[in-house]
Amino acid sequence: MKIDLHIHTSTGSDGVLSLEEVFREAARRKIDFISITDHDAIDHQGQALKVAAAYGIRYITGVELNVTFPHQGKSLSLDFLGYGYDYKNSALKQKLQLIRDHREKRARQIVANLNDEFTREGRPLFNDEDLRKMQAGVDGILSRPHIADYLTKKGIVTNRQEAFDRYLVKCDVPKYPLSLEAASALIKGAGGRLALAHPNDPNGTSLIGLTKNLAEQTEIIKNNMLGLIDGVECWHSRADTPTTSHYIEFCRRYELLKTGGSDCHQKPILMGTVEIPDWVAGQF
Repeated sequence: MKIDLHIHTSTGSDGVLSLEEVFREAARRKIDFISITDHDAIDHQGQALKVAAAYGIRYITGVELNVTFPHQGKSLSLDFLGYGYDYKNSALKQKLQLIRDHREKRARQIVANLNDEFTREGRPLFNDEDLRKMQAGVDGILSRPHIADYLTKKGIVTNRQEAFDRYLVKCDVPKYPLSLEAASALIKGAGGRLALAHPNDPNGTSLIGLTKNLAEQTEIIKNNMLGLIDGVECWHSRADTPTTSHYIEFCRRYELLKTGGSDCHQKPILMGTVEIPDWVAGQF
């Protein structure tokens, strides 16, 4: 059985493939059980359930939420995955719309900050036409990866990583300040379960921002998250064997859901490449 419970689309957020294209590729790769976990977006979950049924693929509703996590005087950005919620839940839909509205305003402010940098460098400034071109082909909300791709297309940088290193880190604008308590209440209130995403990801939002020590990471989870989360993403495309083993044992000890997925944005297409045991599906 092939399982992938962490996939992004262009329909909802920052993937390359549309929802339909993701399912077509999942079927081609013979993936049996998936979840589309776009950032702050659930409006397409009803469509996902229908398309999954048409392809004969088992499906569970998903979403990825970014949380502001305070710890010992620091404020860390962490991602959490919501699964199995009612996508028609009004409280969840309303809150996610607020977050998405903030994302749109944030993107425009990032572009304004970029123009400040361009002014200092003597470069031509981005205008409304540039914003329209950035948004072209993006079904979801414009985000930093889309802006990075446009910077690359314009020849200002050579790749996405350089865009972040040279511009998008310094030009960033704070995300919507969602607390873990609020995220947990939203997902659980809609009948779902919440899992900490990629806890030891060296390239993403993770507990590495506080410590690289796995035992210290799980101590933070134990002291600050138990009761608010239902699980942890143990398998991930950037999780090494010690990370996966450590988090499986932690979840076993505290009776938490063990989830896994590629975190595929289709750059390249990683869908279905993470080896996840069949029994993971049984937890749902």
